[in-house]
Amino acid sequence: MSNKIKFKIDGVTCEAEKGQYIVDAAWENGIYIPTLCNIPGIKPQGSCRICTVNINGRPMTACTTPLLDGMEIENDIPEIREIRKAIIESLFVEGNHFCPACEKSGNCMLQALAYRFQMMAPRFPYSFPVKGVDASHPKIIKDQNRCILCKRCIKSIKDEDGKSIFAFYGRGHKLRVHVDPELADKLTDELAQKAMDVCPVGSILVKEKGFDVPIGKRAYDNVPIGSDIEGNK
Repeated sequence: MSNKIKFKIDGVTCEAEKGQYIVDAAWENGIYIPTLCNIPGIKPQGSCRICTVNINGRPMTACTTPLLDGMEIENDIPEIREIRKAIIESLFVEGNHFCPACEKSGNCMLQALAYRFQMMAPRFPYSFPVKGVDASHPKIIKDQNRCILCKRCIKSIKDEDGKSIFAFYGRGHKLRVHVDPELADKLTDELAQKAMDVCPVGSILVKEKGFDVPIGKRAYDNVPIGSDIEGNK
């Protein structure tokens, strides 16, 4: 017996598995819902809130909300676009993101979303925090100034025993993603590269690895973020 159900996104009737998370169901139907924290196949946390949509008139995160039959979802409307743009602007002013000098420029999801939502200058005042750079580990650098606390590294980067190499440390405005020094000392080249790749910004870098992709061949140089999904419509 099929578990396929029907739902609507911005008036378009779609079909997907019942209970599937909305963001995944939308992507399968060629509709892009932006996200910074979500990793397909890993339990979502709803950390970044950029995937916020209106579900039957109520704002909810698409990455953590299971699909139900008959749902009516608003994704690409002025109200939702404004919420997402405000979140993106907040992330820029709460950190120190100098895109031209960043090793992840062109491969950065936050930068790509800023272009998508046409962010020119944030409406909020810059806080210019000094959060520090941890370069004490053999294979990676952790730049706290660029971290957006999305938890992608915490959820996905683990050693062979399943221990998390990254973890939250501190509270409130002092919250940071801490690197376990003992586990970081044992990082393989492959896992270090995975940590850099899974980070949506330039907060985790493999040492001596920056700027290895030339301008013009980076992820978002020629193909805007989300267009690969929208091209499947």
